[in-house]
Amino acid sequence: MLLIYSNAESWDSLSAEQRDEFARSHAELSAELAESGQLVSSAGLADPITTTTVQVRNGARTTTDGPYAEAKEHLAGFYLIECDDLDQAIAYAARLPDAEYVAVEVRPVMVDAGLEM
Repeated sequence: MLLIYSNAESWDSLSAEQRDEFARSHAELSAELAESGQLVSSAGLADPITTTTVQVRNGARTTTDGPYAEAKEHLAGFYLIECDDLDQAIAYAARLPDAEYVAVEVRPVMVDAGLEM
């Protein structure tokens, strides 16, 4: 899974042309991954202010508005892709425009067989 991180400062610093390039880059990579059969799913996430965090402690459920982590960066979107190995996943993560400004995390999805990708 390619987890895309962002923050308001980095996004606000982009020009309209740079934002258009972001959209174009994501569309091109999505199309390539879909065509090759590697794209399982992808989506951008709504603004972090729309987050509700749920916790259960001693059987009691509580909810809090906003993300759990107190950090500038937030999870902005994801790509779930099929890759031959970690190197291939890293290569795709590096092609995401977000990697130039904040970060893209590559994380295997756990399968019944264990922690392998």
